Amino acid sequence: MADTATAPLLANHRAKLAKAPSIDDTIETYMGTTGAGQLLKAVLLAFAWAFDAQQVFISVFTDAEPLWHCTGADASCSSASASPCALPAGAWVWDRPAVTSVVSEWSLKCAGPALVSLPASSFFAGCLAGGFLLTTLADSLLGRRKMLLTSIVTMSVAGVLTAFSPNVWAYAALRFVSGFGRSMVGTCTMVLSTELVGKKWRDTVCVAGFFCFTLGFLSLPALAYTFRDASWRNMYLWTSMPSLCYSILIYLLVQESPRWLLVRGRKQDAIETLQQIASLNGNSITSSFSMLHACTMQQDAAAASGGSDSNSVFATLRSMWERPWALRRLAAIMTASFGVGTVYYGMPLNVGNLGSNLYLSVMYNALAELPSSILSWLLMGRINRRSSVIGLTAVAGLCSLACVVIPQGAARMAAELVSFSSTCTAFNVIMMYSIELFPTSVRNSAVGLVRQALVLGGVAAPVLVALGRHKSFLSFGVFGLLIGCFGMFAACLPETRGKAMSDTMDEEEQKEAAVANCTVDDMDSTCGDLV
Repeated sequence: MADTATAPLLANHRAKLAKAPSIDDTIETYMGTTGAGQLLKAVLLAFAWAFDAQQVFISVFTDAEPLWHCTGADASCSSASASPCALPAGAWVWDRPAVTSVVSEWSLKCAGPALVSLPASSFFAGCLAGGFLLTTLADSLLGRRKMLLTSIVTMSVAGVLTAFSPNVWAYAALRFVSGFGRSMVGTCTMVLSTELVGKKWRDTVCVAGFFCFTLGFLSLPALAYTFRDASWRNMYLWTSMPSLCYSILIYLLVQESPRWLLVRGRKQDAIETLQQIASLNGNSITSSFSMLHACTMQQDAAAASGGSDSNSVFATLRSMWERPWALRRLAAIMTASFGVGTVYYGMPLNVGNLGSNLYLSVMYNALAELPSSILSWLLMGRINRRSSVIGLTAVAGLCSLACVVIPQGAARMAAELVSFSSTCTAFNVIMMYSIELFPTSVRNSAVGLVRQALVLGGVAAPVLVALGRHKSFLSFGVFGLLIGCFGMFAACLPETRGKAMSDTMDEEEQKEAAVANCTVDDMDSTCGDLV
């Protein structure tokens, strides 16, 4: 009797999960095996991360505080002085032409840490504002592809205009606009590239994006050294113009996500996109689109049940807010992301406080991202996401705290590199983790919010770096505490490695309910797949 009473409950959950064909499985069926041509397009798409990295870290060089020396005109002048601010005019000069940095060109050295850090903080504030205002557009009105193009063009045009800034206020304002446009580049690139390839290649495409980000970061020391005696404005021109040309390639070559098209009910557009992808993979779709019709009917029914607000720009945010499990996931991963973002964006800006060569220090930090990309790929394929985030943030926090007590030298540089490399790996894993935690219908919005939590850490980082020039605990110490403590919030998240990605909130909620009903006595193959 007990068996007959409990069996239907679990059977109902299984029936709901198998009620209609999954969009994920349907797309896989029609696309066929991901071929070299489609992979090449995904890698081309991932290259947007390179331009993203350049705009994120370009201020390390353009806003650097140059070295100075005495001219001999004043006997009281000493280059060992903490600051030349108290010296009379003509008693000292910059080691290089004043136009090499905004600090020297606009005489910001003695203006205080708030004004010196204003352009970098404005950029991250723009990223934060753009993330919250634009993140839902990629899930609702514009889609992944149009949102990506809009973001790249906005970021690039603002970068070109930045090269002609007449003063620090215009410079900070344009950096805000650049950050506002840039806010969706990484999110749309990652989501679109993973939705254009099969399950087997998602981790690889993600890592390709991280690798391209490293290439963009690594290009900055080379550019800065090339223009070391020229105006800082060259840096913005040589990073912004190529990204404008790149946006034309994306417009001509990259398709919209067929998964997003189906979720939005645009069946005919999805069919045309799938035919293009299948043709690129060397396949031809000869069967009917009956599975696709079933998926579309399911999405239409879900939209109808959602009411008139189902197509609202903020419907995706509302759907997450109304579901406790989604809100818990979002709060936990955003908290962990804030700690990671503070160190990820703060460490490269803080290399000037290490007391070593600026070009070499930035190059070392950029090179540290290469092994982190490889390690991310290994971790995502073999180790649980949750354990990876907790372990990596703990290592990053301890090494950052070690930089407070280790004197300047090779040992301190090594600790900083280990901390930054661990943070980069945690950053990569968190981004993939956030893609798997949320279904297609809200994925771009959720990933966008996670990235905004990372950027929020970046807003605070320049101020901490400026304060850390006088007391290292205010930079390295705070970095270590934030990433170590906030990374522990990943323990509140479910594990997603090896699990199929859901398409709708209802589907994910049914999985949550099924997992809740899977007890120790019920651990058959179905429950094993769910938990």
